[in-house]
Amino acid sequence: MKYTDRLKSLREDNDITQTQIAQVLKINQITYSQYERGVRGLPIDQLINLCIFYNVSADYILGFT
Repeated sequence: MKYTDRLKSLREDNDITQTQIAQVLKINQITYSQYERGVRGLPIDQLINLCIFYNVSADYILGFT
């Protein structure tokens, strides 16, 4: 599974909208949408924030597990 799919899956499994997770990350919804679609790379600081928010490892998000 690609990390972009994992981002979307985590968000949907937690019943969170793109707008809501964008607010958590302090970015706009369009930027987050670009992360999920793979249009824009996910910065390491945002990866860390997502790991903390979802309580998962970076390996999980990146598809190494």
